Amino acid sequence: MIDPLLVALYIFILAIFVGFEIITKVPPLLHTPLMSGTNAISGIVLVGALISAGSGHSVLSTLLGTLAVIIATINVVGGFLVTDRMLEMFKKKKGEG
Repeated sequence: MIDPLLVALYIFILAIFVGFEIITKVPPLLHTPLMSGTNAISGIVLVGALISAGSGHSVLSTLLGTLAVIIATINVVGGFLVTDRMLEMFKKKKGEG
């Protein structure tokens, strides 16, 4: 029987490769909508991380949940900053027609 941890590791590594391939193929016009969708997914990950950190099942799950909360928060905040900066590029400057 295959160890469940190895299966999870295989899936994680495959997800990294697939995610990298998908992101590098996205045209520049779709980056802002894609970032908005990614922020929504990161928000869901943040909720799951909070549940994991607060469940109190074991010290390891609390530590991993806390680490996940920190990383997901950085991802959400960074995503909103990048989206805001990209949207600023499309606003008309004062004095332009």
